[in-house]
Formats: sequence, C-alpha cells, structure tokens
Amino acid sequence: MPRDLVADYQQEYASKIVAVKLDNTIHDLQTPVGKTRSLEFVELDSEAGWIVYRRSVEFLLIMAVHELFPGAEVIAKFRANNGLYCEVQIAGSEEEEARTLPAELVPKVEEEMRRIVAEDRPIVKEVMKREDAVRLFKEAKQIEKANLIASLELEFVSIYRCGGYYDYLYGAMMGSTGRLGRFALEAFEAGVLLRTPDLRSRGEVPPSMRQPKLSSVLAESKDWANILHCRYVTDLNRAIQSGRIGEVIRVSEALQEKRIAGIADHIAARRKDLRLILIAGPSSSGKTSFAQRLKVQLQVMGLRPVSISLDNYFVNREDTPKTPAGEYDYECLEALDVPEFNKDMLALLKGETITLPRYNFISGEREDSGITMSLQADQPIIVEGIHGLNEKLTAKIPRKNKFKIYVSALTQLNIDAHNRIPTTAARLIRRLVRDYQFRGSSALKTLKQWPDVRQGEEKYIFPFQEEADVMFNSALIYELAALRRYAVPVLEAVTPDVPEYTKARRLLDFCQYFQDLPDEDDIPNNSLLREFIGKSVFFKGEDQV
Repeated sequence: MPRDLVADYQQEYASKIVAVKLDNTIHDLQTPVGKTRSLEFVELDSEAGWIVYRRSVEFLLIMAVHELFPGAEVIAKFRANNGLYCEVQIAGSEEEEARTLPAELVPKVEEEMRRIVAEDRPIVKEVMKREDAVRLFKEAKQIEKANLIASLELEFVSIYRCGGYYDYLYGAMMGSTGRLGRFALEAFEAGVLLRTPDLRSRGEVPPSMRQPKLSSVLAESKDWANILHCRYVTDLNRAIQSGRIGEVIRVSEALQEKRIAGIADHIAARRKDLRLILIAGPSSSGKTSFAQRLKVQLQVMGLRPVSISLDNYFVNREDTPKTPAGEYDYECLEALDVPEFNKDMLALLKGETITLPRYNFISGEREDSGITMSLQADQPIIVEGIHGLNEKLTAKIPRKNKFKIYVSALTQLNIDAHNRIPTTAARLIRRLVRDYQFRGSSALKTLKQWPDVRQGEEKYIFPFQEEADVMFNSALIYELAALRRYAVPVLEAVTPDVPEYTKARRLLDFCQYFQDLPDEDDIPNNSLLREFIGKSVFFKGEDQV
C-alpha cells in the first residue's frame, strides 16, 4: 500500500503526504497499488491535498454530531463565506419533530471534534459488497445513502469507518483524525459554518467573510430543490424512472423564468434611472442566454433594450498588457479602453449620437465601424462582460444609472446529505460539452485551459460578486442528467497518461450517479441549458460558437 512507502519519500515533500495518484487518479493511502503504471504522492499543501483535508474535517464534524446526538443528520448545503455551510437536524422524540441545532450547542460540537482529533483515531477504508453496504446504511437509517449505493453499477464499494461510525464519502480521506486540528466551527444562520485552510490561505484557517447576497441565492436554490422534491441525485433519478421528469423540467424552467421576469420588473419600475444593465459571471454560467431572456422580458415591459459588446472596446493588441508568461492578457481590465467606453456610455445616456468602435481580431486593431447609435428614453443598454461588476469599468457613470447582475450556476442538487456537487464541477461539465460541440475543442484542451480560466475568475469576477444588485442562479436541477450523455464520451477520450486525467476521472465519477434524461425534447428551446447542448432559439449557426 502507498502508506507503507510514505516514510521513504516524505522528506522529499515540504508538507505532509495525504494521498496518492495512481495512474493520475487520486486515492487514499490505503489503496493497493496493484498493476499501477505511475505513482505520485499528493502533499497537503496543494489544491488536491487541501480538498482531501477539507473532506476529512467534514467527516470529523459528522462523527462528532453523531456521537453527541445519535440519530442527528448533518446536511452539507453550500460553500460560501469562506467555509462550508451545513445544517444539523437533531432527531426528536416520537411526539416531537426534528429541530435544528441550537446556536448555544455549536461550541459543544467543536469541543467534541477536537477531542476526536486528540484521540488520533484511525480512519479506515473498508471495501465491501454493494448489497452489504446498502444493508449497513439502511440499518443506520441513512436511507438516501443506501439508495444511492444501490443505484451504482458496482460489485464492491469503498466506505470509511472511524470507530463505530461508517460513511460513504466521495473522494480520498486522510488516514487518521490526529492531523485534522486546523478548522473553525461557528454558528451561522440556521446552521454551522465549517472553515478549513486552502492554498489561498497558505495553510491557515481563513477568516469568516460575510457574503449575504451569495448566501441568499444559494439558500434560494435549496428552496427550489425542496419545491421540486429533488434534494438528492436519487430523487432526480426516481423522477426519471417514474416518468415525472417532464414536470420537473417544466417547473425548473418556470422558476427561472419567474426570477428573470422579477428582475425585469424591477428595472422597468425604475426605468428613468436604470439605463445601463451590466451582466457578469464566471465561465459557462449562461450569461449570454440570460441576457437574451432578460431582453425579452424587458420588451414585455415596454422597453426596447440594446446590447453593446465590450469586445469592441479592446485596446490595440500592441497596447494590451501581458501576463508574466509573456502572453497577451485579454482578461485584465487594462485590455479595454475604459475611458472611451465611459465617454460613449455617458453620451448615449444623454441622448447623443456615437459611432460604435469595432475590434478586428485578425489585425488586433480597433476600427471605425461606421455604425452610429443614439438612444431613446425607453432603451436601456445591456452590457455583458467579466468586468461588469467592477466599478472601475463604469467609474464615470452615476451609480444610480447602473444595475449590476451576477450570473452563476449554483448547483441545487447534492449526491446525498454529506456529498455535494461543487459548482465549479457543474460549470466545467457545461463548458466541456459546449466546447466540444460548437468550438471543436477536445476535453483535453478544455481541461488544460481550465486552470487559467479559474485563475481569471478568482482575480476579476469573484471579488466583485457582492457588488451586484441582484444575483441570478442559472443552474437547472435536471441539467446533469441532460449533459451526461454528451459529457461521458468526451471525458472518456482523456487517457490516464496525462495529468488532466485526474479531473476527467473525477467528473466521470460525478456523472455515474445520474441517469440519462430520456427525452431531450422536454427541454424548451429558450432554456439556458440549450446554450450548451444546442437548438437554442438565441443562437443560430455560427452564433452558437
């Protein structure tokens, strides 16, 4: 086993070895090497290492709650405020309903977690037959977990045991509780916020960072999951098996349409002031389809919105800043002619006529498009771009005239109570499908680009998300069932001999939990999802690219 080799190699690593890559797939140190062609250790101070650590501390929280309150359930909700927000439901008596953990008991849970750390209990992986695992979790009254395991097309499954507590957790775990002391637990809203270190915090527990708008939209997404009776993947699969999935799709789409209509109502009610609508969001969040659907709803309200592309305000290529690697940095704010953009927007808002610029992507120079534009009072301007929430982009325009919208795909669905589907994973699956279908990009190419995409998001988008006037969740609860048939063959083309296989394998594992959507025609042609799978009414031919 890899753990038997750790002592020989630990001195070559700056931090503790916590996992191993076998043929570019991450495993815990208890996994037999077998006929592995390549072996690489994963140290704690790495992106993968801190994910293993975070998952292990979540297991620690679940154990502590279980030991203090037998029958209680920890439900991992979402990541925000620099931590993982969880709800803790304490089982009531036969006469009483379950209740949420009172805030005054949170310190007691933390104390129990630290006691388990001090005991340095082994975290043991056990491989058992699927039917035995199903029976184990049914006896523990973890019915959804039992149903999830029963749905897997596997003869054997791996579960983790610490003391007398068992759990099925997606991904590698650390080998004992003794090194899990770096965490903070606090009462937060109706639950708890669990904070652990990551690469950005350089191994320290990050401070709690209040993100009320993001927390609100994430909480709303969980409410939608309850409305649709689809909190977990097994719920969605049951809807597919029972033929109820058409209803789930229709209600999901109606919830989004109602939300977009509400945003349009707000803008229309303040039409004299709100003249510049700025839309931003991370990659594959569905910004373009959202902008088109918002435009339709504004037209319903009697407005005549116009769209302006920020791409046409790029500075000449020779004036574009470069990255440390010497590449042109088209994502930084300085790649745009911000003064010219502000001058044109102010002129339009005053009713003046401007000549729109045009950027020639072949020559790398701005040109005179010859297209003039002027606006009437009922014509708000819609601008979509990564810097839309950054006040520096529109510094010369009065704040009262701007309305900022943040769009992101914030997954409503959990694998089960303890296993989340990360928002970034869902967005990456969207992008993989779209890039392959409409941009001719292999999964390997998209996966290679993804770290740079994420770096740009961390730098230019996420720091400004709380400055939005409104946040819109573009995730659809059924979307991974629809994307699966496109994503799986593309991901399976990534071979184990490349580093990107690690992420490809992880995404394939997510896909295994979902059943295919039986009839794609149930998805309306104005759905945000159509931006990624095709047949969108907002994209024709080359426009889909």
